Amino acid sequence: MEYHYPIDESWDTDEVMDVIHFLQLIEKAYEDKANRDDLLHAYHRFKEIVPSKMEEKQIDKKFNQQSGYSTYRTIQKAKQAENGETITMAYK
Repeated sequence: MEYHYPIDESWDTDEVMDVIHFLQLIEKAYEDKANRDDLLHAYHRFKEIVPSKMEEKQIDKKFNQQSGYSTYRTIQKAKQAENGETITMAYK
């Protein structure tokens, strides 16, 4: 699948890399499986970069429109899982 990640031009290189890592873990949860702890760790870093709930929702919406993957649903499932579990999402 070919699409572009929703990236803010104001982010520095490390922030861009961390957001891409987070989005790649979301992809991994849909395409195979992702470790719950890795997902939540990447999400916490993402929230340091994007503290605004509104901006987070906008990024999720753009990412979902392009990929069909939901950061929101994936993180909700990860939060409900036990430590060390793997997360697998069904593509809708």
